Amino acid sequence: MKKLPAILKMKCPSCHEGDLFETSTWSFQKPFDMPKACPKCQLNYFPEPGFYWGAMFISYIFWGWVSVFFGGSCIMLLGMSVNQATLALILFSATFFVWLFRISRSIWIHIAPRRPKSKIMQ
Repeated sequence: MKKLPAILKMKCPSCHEGDLFETSTWSFQKPFDMPKACPKCQLNYFPEPGFYWGAMFISYIFWGWVSVFFGGSCIMLLGMSVNQATLALILFSATFFVWLFRISRSIWIHIAPRRPKSKIMQ
């Protein structure tokens, strides 16, 4: 249960103190930049090439469901037309794009299996 607050606050999966991103979520300066390692415990945030591909699938599934519920709510509860609901969804998606990117990476780094570091044999 300690992982959920760390995921939502976008903190290091190991020490739960270091930030995963260099700037705050709503700062649009360097919105996608991550340090190479945790500033507190030095955990490598990029353990292998393509590590964050899994985050892409998380964001795809999550945002697909958000889109269905958001669009359906706009149409059924607010009485919008399909075109109006689509426009509202586009605006909603544009507003929360950076947050979605970051929370998907945070979820992935917390749940993805990490391989132990291999030692070089001499």
